This record gives sequence, structure tokens and C-alpha cells, in this order.
Amino acid sequence: MKDVSFQLYSARNFPPLGDVLKTAGSLGYTQVEGYGALYAALDDTALAALKSDMDAAGVTMPSAHFGLDLLESDPERAIAIAKTLGIRAIYCPYLMPDQRPTDAAGWRAFGERLQKAGEPFRKAGLDFGWHNHDFEFIALADGSVPQDHIFAGGPDLSWEADIAWIIRGGADPFAWIEKYGKRITAVHVKDIAAAGENKDQDGWADVGHGTVDWKKLFEALSKTSAKYYVVEHDNPKDYKATAERSIASIKTY
Repeated sequence: MKDVSFQLYSARNFPPLGDVLKTAGSLGYTQVEGYGALYAALDDTALAALKSDMDAAGVTMPSAHFGLDLLESDPERAIAIAKTLGIRAIYCPYLMPDQRPTDAAGWRAFGERLQKAGEPFRKAGLDFGWHNHDFEFIALADGSVPQDHIFAGGPDLSWEADIAWIIRGGADPFAWIEKYGKRITAVHVKDIAAAGENKDQDGWADVGHGTVDWKKLFEALSKTSAKYYVVEHDNPKDYKATAERSIASIKTY
């Protein structure tokens, strides 16, 4: 694995962003991944300044998260942001609990909704897909799983597979990698602390310092279409330590 990315959401509580970008670059990250609140409200001048800061830090932003509201309401703006920042892959990252379907038909319809939302981005030459959490792997009343229905409704959707969330959803990541490996174009690389540990960090751990078998996972993922490997920690107490320890672990795999 040549290039490792850092999800900037991990450092959202540690401004300023310019310093975060410099830190990522200095630690050996060549890429960062953006998230909606980071740039959705920026004007063209501010976006250009962000790109300049990225260039100065020696990092690119090939992948990014955009909220479904912007993707559906103003795809032209999202495409313009992607063009300015050099984004090549866009992933819709979340669905609020009160918006989640409760049955198979509803989740398939949601997949169809994502399929439609992705049309302008695919036409613009961008990869477009879904980023999972845990709720997509929790069985419905009929025993089926939302993630299958999302992909059934969205045949052209790529997948940014968040492995740790798959595990937290009670599923086997290796089985899902085997099943949908051709759809996986990005991977979130994060770790889960041992039971009872890191409660102040929502139970997450730095990569290589938790319970997830990343050595075997990287072997399985090497057979997929994954292009981007993105280090993430949802609530680190020290993002610099997390970024440093995680990339050091990855280099040993």
C-alpha cells in the first residue's frame, strides 16, 4: 500500500485545519479525506485557500464525504467543490435514524435513491458510493440485511467499507469483503478497543492498538477494487498521536 489517507473528521475538534494538514503531511500521509461540514459552506475563494493549504502540506484529497442533502439539492455545487479540491471519489456517509427505513422494500428504495443521486457525478467522471456504519448490518424483521438491499437498489454504487463499523454491527467483515469486493473502492481503517477500554474515546482505538485483525484484513482487501485506505478515529483524545501510531502500524502490515 503506497498511499495512506487521513480522514479529517478525526481532527474536527482540533483546529486550525491548516495545522492538521501540515501534521498529516509530516507524518507520511499523502492523502486526506474531507467531510461535508469542512467545505460545503465555503465560497470559491475559501475553497481555493483550502486547496493551497493542502498543496503546502503535500497532501491531496482524492476522496470525500458529502451529505445527501447537498448531493440531491445541488449536485453542480458538489461537483464544483470536487473539481477545485481534486476529489475523484464521493461517498454519501450517513442516514439519520429518523430517516432510516424499517423494511426490505424501504432499504431497496433508499438504494434506488442513492443510485439516482449518483447519476450526475458518474456523468462527471467521478466515483460515487455509500459509506456504511453499523445499522446497515443489523437484521430486519424478515432476517435480511439493509446493506444487501441498498446495493440491490443501487447497482452502480461503489462502497467505502468502514470495517470497524461492520464489526460493531455484528457482522463478519471478511464475508462482506468477499461478497462485494468488486464494489469496494475505499476503506476506512480504524480499530476497536478491547471491551471496557478507551471509554473516553467511544471505545475506538488507534490502528494496530485494538482488536481488529488488520494484517489479515489488508490481505483480503488487496483482492478488491479498493484504491483509498483512510485512517479514521471517530473520537480521539489526541489526534496527532492517533495519526502517528496508526500509520506506523499500517507500515508494518
